[in-house]
Amino acid sequence: MQPEFKTKSASMERAQERLINEVLVRGRVAEYHLWPRRKATAGEPPELATLKSRLRRIWMAGDYDRLDRYMAGGAEAFYGRLSVPRGSRLLDVGCGAGQLTLIASRNGADATGVDIAENLVERARERARVEGLGARFQVADAEALPFADASFDVVTSLNGAMFAPRPEIVTGEILRVSRAGGIIAMANWTEQGFVGKMFKALSEFVAPSGMPAPVLWGDHRTVRERFGAGVSSLRLTRRDTELNYPFPPGEVVRFFRAYHGPTNRAFASLNRAGRLRLQTEMEALWSSHNLAEGGFTKVDAEWLEVIAVRR
Repeated sequence: MQPEFKTKSASMERAQERLINEVLVRGRVAEYHLWPRRKATAGEPPELATLKSRLRRIWMAGDYDRLDRYMAGGAEAFYGRLSVPRGSRLLDVGCGAGQLTLIASRNGADATGVDIAENLVERARERARVEGLGARFQVADAEALPFADASFDVVTSLNGAMFAPRPEIVTGEILRVSRAGGIIAMANWTEQGFVGKMFKALSEFVAPSGMPAPVLWGDHRTVRERFGAGVSSLRLTRRDTELNYPFPPGEVVRFFRAYHGPTNRAFASLNRAGRLRLQTEMEALWSSHNLAEGGFTKVDAEWLEVIAVRR
């Protein structure tokens, strides 16, 4: 482990403990006011608005941009396999901090990214500004995309749209904004893959009730059923992408505690004894899948790559 990171990690751990204890002392009412609640739109039941507000708070916790930096290789490879022509109008749904949208923009696409989390959209805008890229970003719900029919040549989602609560609505929106003959491409974590196992460990603490499991987007049969007659071709491929960190598994878990929204919220929901148990469980998971040695961590995480052509 790098000495500099070890020092930062210890400091980060102390800060994280203070933050979690503060949340626990103030109680759930205080956490409820950390971000404005999303209001129900016309015809939308209030309980759905509450669910989406909770999802939004989960993803606004932490700093997903920091996680993105360690998954850049997989995102680059995913985009490269799409062979997107320069000048294509591309929409990235659930763009997070803009990783795939920025890759598309660097490669000549007219790229737009949308996400439900305001802080991630702001980070994506700043990254585009620093790089001098023309990528655009806006806050939007994957279930109500603010674009006209057939607006885009390519619609992508890199482990983003899979977390929306109503997959049938998301599928309809992706198909609606795609032009006929356009590309639809997703990468979705699978249940049996490493990230699927990690989410299973966290789900009892953060998974909202009343929505299908996000990892169903990583199931061949489910994806075929969801797109159905809306696509003229559908290619599904299971691929491993590397999660690479220059520190050991225990520090990776602490890294996720600080910067990964679901992990952050899971730990925040527990008392100290519970946090120690979850830390131990997560360390064991990362260690058992670690392919690296010498204080480093490398894990193969499986996703289902979905590449379709809009009918």
